[in-house]
Amino acid sequence: MTPPTSVRLLACALGAGLTVAALAAAPASASASGSTERVARYAGSAEEAAANKAFFQAVMKSVAEKRAANPGAESVTISYDASQAPTFQQQIASSASIWNSSVSNVKLQASSGGGDFSYREGDDSRGSYASTDGHGSGYVFLDYAQNQEYDSTRVTTHETGHVLGLPDHYEGPCSELMSGGGPGPSCTNPNPDANEKAQVESLWANGFAKALHKAEAALR
Repeated sequence: MTPPTSVRLLACALGAGLTVAALAAAPASASASGSTERVARYAGSAEEAAANKAFFQAVMKSVAEKRAANPGAESVTISYDASQAPTFQQQIASSASIWNSSVSNVKLQASSGGGDFSYREGDDSRGSYASTDGHGSGYVFLDYAQNQEYDSTRVTTHETGHVLGLPDHYEGPCSELMSGGGPGPSCTNPNPDANEKAQVESLWANGFAKALHKAEAALR
């Protein structure tokens, strides 16, 4: 969400790996040396972009498989489990509400378990990030320190933007949700702009059909 640290893409010989998109700036409690290191890495990377894309594809795969079992559904719904992030229940609910009022081709819906992705919370020097194992399982991690330094609803809605397929654009203005922490802690805008809304609409109107076709074929 905020200036990124390194992104690690770890794959084992069998091709199963962990993809983590680290999106954090130095939290307020970071040491001077740690803060300097994180700021120096605030350039983004191809690896980070690939990690965000992998997370989106994993979520899309999970949604497509469920939808293939119920092809008559009228809309695309992404379910999420927020039980592992009790501190951020309000922010998560606000994030879902913001996205649901911003786009129509995809909707976010709370689930008591078995969602297409989940939210987790804790302390991590990388800050908040989106993570996937590449096999349809993923979660959004919300870091305590980062959510104290930056507007927590913006952090959460930004990370949820990765779930919907949006990449980071740190050099953007505060009016862009996916500019994350680029504009600094004073930026509290939690809403996507018109271009970001259009991108999500396009991804789920067009890209989802391909994912659904593949999932249906796999279930035959």
